[in-house]
Amino acid sequence: MDKTVYIFSDGACSGNPGPGGYGVILRCDGREKELSGGEPHTTNNRMELMGVITGLEALKYPCKVILQTDSKYVVDSVTKGWAKSWKKNNWIKSDKKPALNSDLWDRLLKLLEIHDVTFNWIKGHAGHEENERCDRLAVMMRDEFARI
Repeated sequence: MDKTVYIFSDGACSGNPGPGGYGVILRCDGREKELSGGEPHTTNNRMELMGVITGLEALKYPCKVILQTDSKYVVDSVTKGWAKSWKKNNWIKSDKKPALNSDLWDRLLKLLEIHDVTFNWIKGHAGHEENERCDRLAVMMRDEFARI
């Protein structure tokens, strides 16, 4: 893992559920790549997860990753071990309720076995350049899927 890749990610949704989008920036060795996508009927948390997953799935080999997102849901679920615990308990949370988005959490956990990822939470809509760019991409995709 000689390369360090910086991934910035954000999700957006109009209504919850409703049309949603995500935006991602990957940065490595002075190069950048933007990725985006969305769905016509989704939730904000699913779009936050899809941004992170899309960024990690774009990597061609195991990397050290510094990931920045404004999603406490994503950061806390990984760094506090909740997602691993949900999976270990057949996607049941400690309150005995089903864990939402288990399909996406399963994808993300598999990616975390490949890459050495450090999760950093950043405050959204606070002037962070990359977060603002990701938000614009996510909103653009959300609006595109709202027309479907």
